Amino acid sequence: MIGFVGIALIFVMVFGGYLAAGGKLGIIMKSLPFEFMMIGGAAAGAFVISNDMAAIKHTLKDVGKVFKGPKWKPEDYRDLLCLLFELIRLARQNPVGLEEHIESPADSAIFTKYPKILGDGEGVALICDTLRSASMNYDDPHQVEEVLEKRIEANLHHALHSPHAMAAVSDGLPALGIVAAVLGVIKTMASIDQPPEILGKMIGGALVGTFLGVFLAYGLVGPFAAKMKSVIEEDGHFYQLIREVLVANLHNHATNICIEVGRQNTPSHSRPSFSDLEEALKEVKSDAA
Repeated sequence: MIGFVGIALIFVMVFGGYLAAGGKLGIIMKSLPFEFMMIGGAAAGAFVISNDMAAIKHTLKDVGKVFKGPKWKPEDYRDLLCLLFELIRLARQNPVGLEEHIESPADSAIFTKYPKILGDGEGVALICDTLRSASMNYDDPHQVEEVLEKRIEANLHHALHSPHAMAAVSDGLPALGIVAAVLGVIKTMASIDQPPEILGKMIGGALVGTFLGVFLAYGLVGPFAAKMKSVIEEDGHFYQLIREVLVANLHNHATNICIEVGRQNTPSHSRPSFSDLEEALKEVKSDAA
């Protein structure tokens, strides 16, 4: 919702200020379709040239993050801590019984309690792979932490390709606006024998290209790229929380301490309070009993 508000504010302030200063939209509206065809088409073509099909689809899909915001909400972080609590407690009480849950999460009575987390393949794989490795005595906390850190960084680097691609388009839009403006000037020079009032409109139409390139770059595409990056980095905290809890487990801290480490490493705006988490863990314990 806030994304739509921002877009509306941009258009109202820019064009409202122009109209309030005595400007007329006629010349802009007349030139806009042709200028947008040149600038937008060239930007789209450059985007296609510089990215493969998978990256193009991924970027278009990630545009929705501007309006949806982060995938993981405060209740999801609480659910993740409860899930990890159950798995760690089971791993310590019945290591053999853990195998069925980490080998087939889709059929696990524990994972199916948290369908949103279960639907995230990378999060589930991160949990299951780490617990499986620990069961095979690959349990040096420093080595495991390094491996998890590299894996999370690699996934984040891949996810950030979308905002980087959008930012590259944003950087090129002002120059493409100049290209469109130059073409407009060329068209004007070919009609140099026309009266001043006609030449004035033609020059004004040419300058719409410069305006449109800069407006799209700094008013829309650039902010879209920045918001996409912010949301992706925000969602990355979810996987960092998994790392912190599982590494704490390998240090042989008490299960409640491992979960508290995760709670304190949760972003402040999504962090469950100590009492809320305690209540949720009590429900988990009562269900297990």
